[in-house]
Amino acid sequence: MTVDELKSLVCKTIDDNAEKLISFAKDIKSTPELGFKEEKTAEKVCHFFQKLNLSYENKLALTGVKAKLKKNCEGVNVAILGELDGVICFDSLDANKETGASHTCGHNLQIATMVGAALGLKLSGIETHLSGNVSFMAVPAEEFIEIEYRQKLKEEGKIHFLAGKQELIYIGAFDDVDIAMMMHSQKNSPKPTIAIGETSNGFLGKTIQYIGKAAHAAEAPDKGVNALNAATLGIMGINALRESFRDEDSIRVHPIITKGGDTVNSVPSDVRMESYVRAKNVDAMKSTNEKVDRALLGGGFAMGTKTIINTIPGHLPLKCSKPLNKIFENNSKQLLPKDSVIGAGHFAASTDMGDVSNLIPSIHPFVGGVSGALHTKDFKVEDYNAACILPAKLMAMTVIDLLYKDGKKAAEVISDYKPTFESKEEYIKFLENCFERKMQ
Repeated sequence: MTVDELKSLVCKTIDDNAEKLISFAKDIKSTPELGFKEEKTAEKVCHFFQKLNLSYENKLALTGVKAKLKKNCEGVNVAILGELDGVICFDSLDANKETGASHTCGHNLQIATMVGAALGLKLSGIETHLSGNVSFMAVPAEEFIEIEYRQKLKEEGKIHFLAGKQELIYIGAFDDVDIAMMMHSQKNSPKPTIAIGETSNGFLGKTIQYIGKAAHAAEAPDKGVNALNAATLGIMGINALRESFRDEDSIRVHPIITKGGDTVNSVPSDVRMESYVRAKNVDAMKSTNEKVDRALLGGGFAMGTKTIINTIPGHLPLKCSKPLNKIFENNSKQLLPKDSVIGAGHFAASTDMGDVSNLIPSIHPFVGGVSGALHTKDFKVEDYNAACILPAKLMAMTVIDLLYKDGKKAAEVISDYKPTFESKEEYIKFLENCFERKMQ
C-alpha cells in the first residue's frame, strides 16, 4: 500500500469510530482530577487500551499509562501523548465541586486524540506497513499546581520531580522513545484550525514563607512582626523590577498569596506565597529568578521576618522540531484549507512537553474547535470533530509518514535534531540543581 492509501484507511477507521471517541472525551470531562491523582481517568484509558487489545503499563509516575502498537519491535519509537490532569477552576460548570478540578484546558481532548490515533493505527491493521513502533502515553500532572502536595509526595519518596513528564523521564518511561508528539487546544478558535507550535516559555516554581510574630492587631500591633506586610513589600519589589525585564525574553512573574494570616484580629505571623518565574530561555529564567529572590528577601528584611524561599524546577522552554512540524503541517493542509493552518509563534505559557523537547525531537501543535480562554469558565468545546477527531487523524498520518517502509523520514527528523542535554543524566542533574532553598 502507498502512504496515501494507508492514511486514507486510518482516517476512515477513525471517522467510523468518531462517536465512540467523542463519547470518551466527554466521559473524561465528567470526572476531572488533579495532577498525580488521576486514578479514574487512568482507569478509563486502560479500559480503552484493553478493548483495542493493546498491551500497556500503568501506574507510571503514580497514574501514567503507556501502551504500544506492537508488542516487540526494534527501530524508531514514536510517542503520541495526552495529559490526564485537569486544572483548578471552581467557577466552571463542569468542575468537581470539592476540588475545583475541571478540563478547562482541554486535556480530555488530548487523551481522546491520543487514543483516537491508537484506534486508527490498530484497527486499520496497517502496523505491518510501518517500521519501528508507536507508543501511546497518558501522562499525569502537567498543570504545575498544588505545589505543597507534590512536595509532600517527593518527601515521601513517591515522586522525584513535581511535573509529570519530568517524573516519567526520570523513571525511564521515555528511554525507548525517539520522537514525541502531542496537541493542545487553541483558545478562542471555534472553527477547525491547526496552529503550528514553535516555542514556549519555561519557568521555575517558587514557594515563599514569611514568619513574623503574632500580636493583638488592635491592642498591641507594635509587639508583632507583620508577615503579610513583608509579603506585600516583596510583591511590590517584584513589580518594581519589571522595567528591567527584556521584551525578547518574554518574562512573566505572577505571585499569589496562598495564606495571608490566621485571624483578622492578630498580626499575621505566618504568610505563604507561590510564584512562577517564566522566560523564553533558561538563562533569562535563572537571572530573573535571582532578581525575584532579592525582592522577596528585601520584603522580609524590611519588616524583620524570617524568610524562607524554596525554588523548584518547573517546565523547560518548548522547542519544536522544524522538520517534524513541517510533516504535521503538510498533513494538516491535506485535511483543512490552507488558511486554516497557521503559525502559533511563541507561547508565553509553559508545558512540561518543553522538557521532552529538550531531549528528543518533539512537536506541540494547537488545535481549534473550542471557544473561550484556557483555564476559565468560558472554555467550551464547539466542535468535537475539530477538537479531537481531526488531530487524531493528523497524529496518525504523521506517524505513517515517519515510519513508512524503512522509516526514512523519522531518521531525517532525528538526524536534524540537536538536544539541549547530551544525556538523560545531564538533564536530571540540571533539574536537581534547580532545587534551591534560601533563608534569611
